[in-house]
Amino acid sequence: MRVPYGVNKEYFKYSLFLVFCNRITTSAVSAGSLVASKKALDPVAPVYKYCLVSVTNILTTTCQYEALKYVSFPVQTLAKCAKMIPVMIWGTFIMQKKYKGFDYLVAFLVTLGCSIFILFPAGTDFSPYGKGRENTVWGISLMVGYLGFDGFTSTFQDKLFKGYDMEIHNQIFYTTLCSCVLSLTGLIFQGHLLLAVDFVYRHNDCFLDIVLLSTVATASQFFISYTIRTFGALTFAAIMTTRQLVSIMLSCIWFGHPLSWEQWIGAIIVFGSLYSKTFWKKVSPAPTPPQQTENGSSSPLKGIP
Repeated sequence: MRVPYGVNKEYFKYSLFLVFCNRITTSAVSAGSLVASKKALDPVAPVYKYCLVSVTNILTTTCQYEALKYVSFPVQTLAKCAKMIPVMIWGTFIMQKKYKGFDYLVAFLVTLGCSIFILFPAGTDFSPYGKGRENTVWGISLMVGYLGFDGFTSTFQDKLFKGYDMEIHNQIFYTTLCSCVLSLTGLIFQGHLLLAVDFVYRHNDCFLDIVLLSTVATASQFFISYTIRTFGALTFAAIMTTRQLVSIMLSCIWFGHPLSWEQWIGAIIVFGSLYSKTFWKKVSPAPTPPQQTENGSSSPLKGIP
């Protein structure tokens, strides 16, 4: 989205086409997994619920790719660390969850760190689509949309898993299948389908980049599901937090994105807050169940005969 292709320095502008390629690849692989494992392809939840996840997922990915036109990859990556805020909001409304004061403190510190990182960029980091603060404001708006839609998607997926006896591959297949239909429809109505295909046809290196992106996006989806199922959400959260930092450093090295000293402070606040949350959960003792009396009722006087 930010690196030009060809001698004429053309930019690839069709983010919805990237969504379509990613989703059709993931849908094909998940369908193959269901068939190979001899599991049912029938939906276990109403189709409209898969479609709801699909719509918000498409909006999430589209905002993510579009934002890369206006904010650098390190800024976008660190902003993703603020996912806990919309997840907490959606979890309160959708799942009726209650959070502790420490969770809100961590969410505030993460937001503060992200704000510092975004508001104090290095002076040489400009968008290839134009200069000026209005582009940064639009990029931030897209990232806010990304966080909101992504928070709803993950929360509603969690509700589907808990409300239905649903296989991971089953949800991935129907969600991405709906995404394929919706993104293809959007491309046709926008008139971008043939333009995107023509661009890819004229730039073979762009085609290879899209294939690589779709392959990695598909593989990451299955790795995420396997990690959560096998090792638990705590380990997955620690891995994802580390990935954000590694992504920023790799982007700075690979694309030459400079970081100001204010951005380093923001990054330290964000990752310090996230790791303190992980450490706090790890060292906090599990609540001890109340002692049972002879008649089976719980006694508040634990340890007193």
